[in-house]
Amino acid sequence: MSPTLLNSRNLKRLIFGLLALVVALLVAAWLWLRQSLPVFEGSLETGVVSKPVTIERDAQGIAFISSDNRSDIAFALGFLHAQERFFQMDLLRRNSAGELSGLVGPAALKHDREVRRHQFRARAERNIAAMPEEDRRVLSRYVAGVNFGLGQLGAAPWEYLLLGTDPEPWTEADSLLTIFSMYLTLQSPVGKFEWRDTALAELLPADLYDFYFPDGGQWDAPLMGNAREPISLPTTSLASLLEDGDPVVYQRMESDDKIYGSNNWVVGGALTEHGSAILADDMHLGLNVPNIWYRAGWTIPGTDRAMRGATLPGGPIAVVGTNGLVAWGFTNTTADWGDLIRLEVSEDGTRYRTPKGWQEFEVAREEIAVKGAPSESVEVRKTIWGPVVAEDHRGTPLAYRWVAHDVRGANLNLLRMETVTSASEALDLGPQLGIPHQNLVVGDQAGNIGWTVGGPVPRRVGLAGDRSVSWANGEAYWDGYLPPEEHPRIFNPPSHRIWTANARTMDGEFLRVMGDHGYALGARQQQIRDGLMARNSFTEQDLLDIQLDDRAVFLARWQKQLLQTLDGLEGYEDVYGHVSSWGGRAAVDSVGYRIVRNYRLKFMELTTAPILTYMRRFQPDFSFGPTKRQFEYSIWEMATREPAHLLNPEFESWSSLKLAALDAVLTEMAEDERPLDQQNWGSENTARIQHPLGKAVDLVNWFTAMPADPLPGDTHMPRFQSPTHGASQRLVVSPGRTDAAIFHMATGQSAHPLSPFFANGHRDWVEGRPSPLKEQATRYRLTLH
Repeated sequence: MSPTLLNSRNLKRLIFGLLALVVALLVAAWLWLRQSLPVFEGSLETGVVSKPVTIERDAQGIAFISSDNRSDIAFALGFLHAQERFFQMDLLRRNSAGELSGLVGPAALKHDREVRRHQFRARAERNIAAMPEEDRRVLSRYVAGVNFGLGQLGAAPWEYLLLGTDPEPWTEADSLLTIFSMYLTLQSPVGKFEWRDTALAELLPADLYDFYFPDGGQWDAPLMGNAREPISLPTTSLASLLEDGDPVVYQRMESDDKIYGSNNWVVGGALTEHGSAILADDMHLGLNVPNIWYRAGWTIPGTDRAMRGATLPGGPIAVVGTNGLVAWGFTNTTADWGDLIRLEVSEDGTRYRTPKGWQEFEVAREEIAVKGAPSESVEVRKTIWGPVVAEDHRGTPLAYRWVAHDVRGANLNLLRMETVTSASEALDLGPQLGIPHQNLVVGDQAGNIGWTVGGPVPRRVGLAGDRSVSWANGEAYWDGYLPPEEHPRIFNPPSHRIWTANARTMDGEFLRVMGDHGYALGARQQQIRDGLMARNSFTEQDLLDIQLDDRAVFLARWQKQLLQTLDGLEGYEDVYGHVSSWGGRAAVDSVGYRIVRNYRLKFMELTTAPILTYMRRFQPDFSFGPTKRQFEYSIWEMATREPAHLLNPEFESWSSLKLAALDAVLTEMAEDERPLDQQNWGSENTARIQHPLGKAVDLVNWFTAMPADPLPGDTHMPRFQSPTHGASQRLVVSPGRTDAAIFHMATGQSAHPLSPFFANGHRDWVEGRPSPLKEQATRYRLTLH
């Protein structure tokens, strides 16, 4: 036998052996993953529920729970959450408790150290002790359902097997920690907007501050009041901020409307054929696998109605949805729900001044468990107002007075929404809700509509809340919370329309008590308002069409301005062609949209760099952050009027600055070496929706990530979309008409890649196809005894 033949046979054997090994490994992985699949069908003995509880699921995994006992419904919902989403729940509780390091190791220590200052686990336990007995009973039964559901899995959720650890049982405090986790997402835990804005107001010349950081303008579209007046050019030269030899510092600008927020609106019965209100709600959050929301419905005990909507795994509550008579939705208010307090500290740093004299800091120690490493002890300095969270630009310690720290900051009062019978009754719940403050928008079957703040509103005395001041002399303080009769509220406005989108909604007294913590510019809100005003009658599809509106109304004037800059400019003929034929939408195939959009952001970066340079002289880590949300008004004045004294001194003319901004955009677009006509918006705005572990482990990303779809839409329009943020859900519903209601949700019901519900419905979300809110034909039935 020749060596060549022997080598050939050996090579074949090696190849077949390797293939067999790969197949064996894939089969082993498949069998391993299958162990942690949920129970879909059959019957389970719980020893807990008072009567049998039925769970029916359709092909998408939308669950409907049938029982005449609310506590048993909570048990069943807890069971479902644990079976489908326990790892997500674990991340939520650990996120706000500052306990992520115990699961993933030292990589999470920085986060845990910062969060421990708020001692949310202890606050959760305190709040539970203050709950009404009825709520405590529902919560206790939910917790029992979670732990029963976890125990019924054939193996721990697959994430724990990868991490080499075991899941810890769920507790009542953990459910409130999921609410605190949403606070960390929707509000700053250290008052960053106030921290930045105070520094800017105190350090910049007044006319420059007023010009660059106005409180609104022509894009405002409030429910109450009018748009702000145009700003005036300052007289102070921008170059006067710089010292000789100062290198100008540049900070890459992301969209000034990329915030955790949402859209919602409602039209009254006078504008619908059937006389019932129709509500639309799409909550904009980070997009991950699985989705933050879990779809479910259940019977409402004592009625012939059903609750349907989106739940947050970790709690027994429907966050948004309809109970058959009323529908409700939320958007982040971006108003001011916390104050930074300048502390007057003794020379030795151990005491601070209060209205009752000098007082020693209370010092607590928090132990942080760290997987694979020794635990770490963190010192928390506390005052009578709240923990010390930062220092200002003068080096003065700052304490934080935050609604999230109070008993009223987190509770289960949203449970009451299930049984309200009118929009007015739903609005009455607003001041009682213990959630991160939301624009609560409601509509009922009778056609009534309304808006209020969901969450307690502090009564500030002696301060506006927009600047950090000392409270030591007793003249500035919070005098509890506003009573219901003073709570901001709008009911049945003459227009029969209500709209919110994270921008300013109020004026006058209501705005004063709500304050400002970084309102969105208003362009998105204005486009929604104008879309609603363009029609006098509405169907569910009409509201979905507004949700999917990707017209670039906000950028239209920037497109025209850029065309003027390019007109006749040699060497830019192709760019001119794309910009002129941009289509006026954030469409995936538009090259011109991508150029215009990024040109504006680069222009913002180059024109505001001297301010950033100046501020970093006082605060080396200063960043514009959310304070840049109103930059549009100043940068547009500079782009159109070209004032010489506001030109960045690194550029010889406004023309050279504009061309530099455009060239920088084109250079970045060309980095992947594809021709310009292939550099469309979709190639930048491509979905990156991943499992949290997939962001660190490529193999996990391979079998859990959603497709890398090019996505239409952007931030300054109703169809809010970026690769990692966007509409976590879209809801359109008229109370009593759930058969016609629409619901989109990115990813799917289950976090398990082998589940039949893993990505069901995701294509509807991507493509904007109407899909039902109401569960469809039963595919799986499970009974709990």
